[in-house]
Amino acid sequence: MNSYLIAVVDDDHHIRNLVEAYLQKENYQTIGLETAEAAWELWRTNPPDMWVLDIMLPGMNGYEFCRKIRNEAEVPIIMISARDTEVDIILGLELGSDDYLVKPFSPRELVARVKRQLQRGNKLKNADEASKNAAELPQIIVGQLQLMLEERRAFWQGEEVEMTLKEFELLKALVEHPNRAFTRDELLTMVWGDDYFGSERAVDHLIKRLRKKIGQLPVESVWGHGYRLRTDGGELKYEAGSSN
Repeated sequence: MNSYLIAVVDDDHHIRNLVEAYLQKENYQTIGLETAEAAWELWRTNPPDMWVLDIMLPGMNGYEFCRKIRNEAEVPIIMISARDTEVDIILGLELGSDDYLVKPFSPRELVARVKRQLQRGNKLKNADEASKNAAELPQIIVGQLQLMLEERRAFWQGEEVEMTLKEFELLKALVEHPNRAFTRDELLTMVWGDDYFGSERAVDHLIKRLRKKIGQLPVESVWGHGYRLRTDGGELKYEAGSSN
């Protein structure tokens, strides 16, 4: 069996069973769940490698569940829903889903998208491991912000700030080029990869998460363009990596 565990969360047992059957044909391990509450319990006890998540669920809906997961990790999430308006799709992507598939959909297309998301996740993990294994990687200091690149840890005013991988990568891109205005497309490529085809609103949502974690983070919006880290003449320093 494939080592990946994929959780399929949908209260329609016909769709849930169909999706699981196609995934199992590709030798993925699956677990089917009817509610987001049950899915959250799974996350706490045996977190899967990917979520295939319906939006319209009894109790907690898929949007709320996606938001809760994204506050803790960057595990791949593919949303599936009969809601096909642009607003629904953008909202799903803004909240952190990696892909959005409208019902009715081809199970084969879903499997292809699952494979793609897992491959992208592996690339990120491999890059993370390569970074951790490199010797004497520097830390970056801009004003009161400090990034430990080797350990992928962030500190604000000397206090550590817990971050997901994508949050760290976005902050690192901005910190390495203080006062430079990046377009959303540039940040998408730097953080999600050049094969990402989701909405650029994903950048906006990630920025919101960073601002929520660091209230005084000097990242400003550049109207009609994107974002930049304002340093107001602050010095960018690279130093040998070490624990804070």
